Amino acid sequence: MFRPQMDFEGALRQPPQSPPPAFVPPKPDVSYAIDCIFEYTYFWLRNGDQFWFYPIYVGHEGVAGYRWSGAYWYFYGIDSRFIDAVACPPIPTLY
Repeated sequence: MFRPQMDFEGALRQPPQSPPPAFVPPKPDVSYAIDCIFEYTYFWLRNGDQFWFYPIYVGHEGVAGYRWSGAYWYFYGIDSRFIDAVACPPIPTLY
């Protein structure tokens, strides 16, 4: 597992205060985690795992942030070699 020393400001940010969207976005052909920092992001790993994630750090070696368990967010790091694709879809606004 990848673990960063700290985020951009020297301290870890807090997890999101709400759950991720209730849908799975389409898997893109090409994607970059850096495009999705501080946004709800869906990850597909090379081993078949897939989940909602909230990245707070993106580096050459990996990505760190908060992974959704289905009930709560927990801190998690991913080695970039294990990432297959990411998607940070626009979240529909309810009016």
